Amino acid sequence: MKIISHEIEEIVDPTGILPGERYEFLIHIELPEEDEAYTTSGLLLRVIFAVDEQGARISQYHFIEKATNQVLDFSMLEEEEQMIAEYCQQNL
Repeated sequence: MKIISHEIEEIVDPTGILPGERYEFLIHIELPEEDEAYTTSGLLLRVIFAVDEQGARISQYHFIEKATNQVLDFSMLEEEEQMIAEYCQQNL
């Protein structure tokens, strides 16, 4: 998985129910053709990144096909998830 670029937006909880801070990352990624999630139109990885008393972590993520905005039902490998968590932490 290769990260091309990203966009970030803070998610504001108007109710105050969720502790800490939440950020939405839209990460533009590139996968090798042999990867089962590969698409010719490209992929986005939508990540909800939480920072609270438990630390910083990925609370949710989805792969999205760029051309159709369709959510794809794939999971990241453990090392990919760790790489993305570190990337989000560094880019807050």
